[in-house]
Amino acid sequence: MSIKNSITTANHIDYDKALNKGLSLLGTKDENIGFYIIVSINVGLRIGDILELSAEDFKRGHKTFREQKTNKAKTVVFNETILKAFSKLSIKSNGNVFTSQKGQVYSRQQINRKLKQHFPLKNKNISSHSLRKTFGRRVYEKNNESEKALLLLNEIYNHSSIAQTRAYLDITQDEIENVYLTL
Repeated sequence: MSIKNSITTANHIDYDKALNKGLSLLGTKDENIGFYIIVSINVGLRIGDILELSAEDFKRGHKTFREQKTNKAKTVVFNETILKAFSKLSIKSNGNVFTSQKGQVYSRQQINRKLKQHFPLKNKNISSHSLRKTFGRRVYEKNNESEKALLLLNEIYNHSSIAQTRAYLDITQDEIENVYLTL
């Protein structure tokens, strides 16, 4: 729940911290949440698109679909980290992967509650969108914080401008804060 007049944009999570948390949840009662974390930080999709993924998609190693929000065609390829984690799941069908112990597909609210439980970070707003931002920050950092990385992310995210992508990833804010810290 947001507080009136507060800024409630999601914060990114350190990629390694998120990956380790996801891996640590595999084999537990929250293994599907762990797998959700791993998938999210490695594909950068919105929650609605991730919740639609099936075991068959992971067995195939990729998924071509239309994004729910933009209706644009997209293909994602699952990397080795995702496929290795998938092989450790106790999936019993080719159906939906992100289901609760009751067999129902998780809702956005359930996912967000679980993420807040597993990432109790002070002064950070953690949600499913945090994992999408974590993906973006990882891509940006792995590509030496280059303009090329921003162009790629701009295309992946379907943003209207590079400035929008920069703002989305909190890059400008981090740079501004660094100015104060380095004086």
